[in-house]
Amino acid sequence: MIRSNKPSLESIRDKVEAGERLSLDDGLFLYDPTTPLHEVGALANTVRERKNGNYAYYNINTHLNATNICVYRCVFCAFRSDLRDLKGYIMSDEQVLARGQEAVDNGCTEMHIVGGLHHQAKYDWYVRIIRLLHESYPQLHLKAWTAVEINWFEFLTKKPVRAILEDLIEAGLGSMPGGGAEIFHPEIRGRICEHKADGGKWLDIHRTAHKLGLHTNATMLYGHLENAFHRVDHLLRLRELQDETSGFQTFIPLAFHPENTGLSHLKKPSAVMDLRTMAVSRLMLDNFPHIKAYWIMLGMGTAQAALSYGADDIDGTVRHELIYHDAGATTPEILSVDEIRRLITEAGREPIERDTLYRRITRDSENQSQWSVGEPLVVCK
Repeated sequence: MIRSNKPSLESIRDKVEAGERLSLDDGLFLYDPTTPLHEVGALANTVRERKNGNYAYYNINTHLNATNICVYRCVFCAFRSDLRDLKGYIMSDEQVLARGQEAVDNGCTEMHIVGGLHHQAKYDWYVRIIRLLHESYPQLHLKAWTAVEINWFEFLTKKPVRAILEDLIEAGLGSMPGGGAEIFHPEIRGRICEHKADGGKWLDIHRTAHKLGLHTNATMLYGHLENAFHRVDHLLRLRELQDETSGFQTFIPLAFHPENTGLSHLKKPSAVMDLRTMAVSRLMLDNFPHIKAYWIMLGMGTAQAALSYGADDIDGTVRHELIYHDAGATTPEILSVDEIRRLITEAGREPIERDTLYRRITRDSENQSQWSVGEPLVVCK
């Protein structure tokens, strides 16, 4: 009997159960609207539980968007501002330090730092933000500057990426976020963000970060001008780099929010698309330890459901998030720890507070702003 090479649920299930890698054609089959979503989700849940058991991770974190003034005009962005716009701003050192103090007072373990590429801000300003926060609040893990921002620093300084990252590590950088990836394929990237770092450059910057020992995240912005091929191609490029470096720790699929953007005529991705993308991501990225359901963009109900569709992380308290709320996100601007733990428990998972590097956090029962870090919780590598 000759077996067909054409993907089917049975052939993909056999691969998943055997721990075999899925192909581009497999990914496209899983994205096909006629492939039952509940079947795709069940396969993703198999991988999710194989890697992370019944755990669902969260952290206590805050965002710092130090400026919204940006030299680029990405068609999908509602956050950016021109220099003379009334909504444009740039934070002072005092404001940055106040945000750090607020984070520490509220028990945060991480500060997520990204923003616009202000054409009048010098490279030293970006480095100083890291140094100020690290010297004043060394207990905070600083996850800062996307690959797009690092590429901008290259332009400002004419330094190589490695030297820039070494500057930032010396100043206190702990890891890098995964933003700016959008969609790697030039067919789409050229239409939504034509002037900023291309897909190859984004990957090269993360490769360099990994070689320096920095852990990084990765993202994909879906639900705009791309199709299933572009999404699966994006995942395969990430998987290839992870094979090379093992430096990625989390993948976050980001649902496009069209409000107040140059693509406002498009509809926001449906919950069905959100869950399918989560599940396909878990199945294709077999070498990524974690998949995150970012509740800010998905909404709480979909984020809960995603914990059974491949996701093992729901992000955190997320104080002061601006970028997606400017694009029309209607989720709260912050969740309490009790609310996050309830969301996870209602989904049938065990909530585990983690730090940025996925080590268990233990809180002082008398003073919740005091905490200690344990070992990474890994069920299966």
